[in-house]
Formats: sequence, C-alpha cells, structure tokens
Amino acid sequence: MSAIFTRPRLFGLSLAALIYVADRWLKHFVVNTLGLDRVGDHYPLLPFFDLTRVNNYGISLGMFQATSMEMRWMLVGVTTLIAIGVLVWMMREKNKWDITALSMILGGALGNIYDRGTYGYVIDFADFHIGTFRPFMIFNLADAAISVGVVILLARALFIREKPAT
Repeated sequence: MSAIFTRPRLFGLSLAALIYVADRWLKHFVVNTLGLDRVGDHYPLLPFFDLTRVNNYGISLGMFQATSMEMRWMLVGVTTLIAIGVLVWMMREKNKWDITALSMILGGALGNIYDRGTYGYVIDFADFHIGTFRPFMIFNLADAAISVGVVILLARALFIREKPAT
C-alpha cells in the first residue's frame, strides 16, 4: 500500500464517504418517505426541532443565489474545485484531527454538490428553533458536517499548538 494511504487518510476517506451516503439517504428519507417534497412542507419532531423543506439555490447562508443555468453550473464547478482542493489537502495532511475535519468538509461538500448538479438546488430540511426564534437557517446533514469540520480546523489553528520536533 502506498504511503499516501495511511490509516488516518483511509479513515478520512471512509468518513467522507459515510457522510455523503448518510446525507443522500437522509434527504431521500425526508423527501420520499416523509413526503416533504414541496417547499414549506413541515414535519414536527420536537418542541425545538422540525423538518421543514427548503430549496437552497445559494451557498452558505443563501449567498450567491444561482438564478440561471449558467450560475448553477458555475457554483457546481467552483464547489467541485474546492472539494478537490480539500481532498488534496486531506491526502497530504498528517494530523489525524485535521484529516477528520477535512473529511467532514469533503463528505458534506459532495452531498451538496450532488444536489445542486441533480436538482439545481440543495435540499435543506433541519429546522432548529426556540419558539419562533431560529438561530440558524434551515440546513441539512451535509451543511452540519461542513460546519463542524470548519470549526475543528479553526479551533486547532487558533488554540492548539503542535510541539516542535526535537
């Protein structure tokens, strides 16, 4: 086995694949099994968490809305290039925590890229709220994985200092 496929990197690739598959399955379950197939369809779960169907034509926080076919494919292209960059970074990385974070970002990105390429938008449904207050926009598993991965990378960069090699 090549030195590039170390145990942490194989774990990272497996985690990215697991997140992608879980995201695809969950979106299929929400849309087809629960029947949330139209924007605004709603399924209450807990007093603070519902499933509410939203089609996200933009990227993070709804920015850069793809209002035309050209913009849609431009977003697919840009996010695919970013995902490739994350994959290359992950395959060069040695630290297992950074590999884990990058794999979460990669798996989530692939799930959202699939949606945008297939449907023209990303399917969002996770609706966390406190009464009528919504501290987050409606999101999906892929978004959550990307966010957690970014937080891990930022926390490691800001608060964790590696010991110098002696």
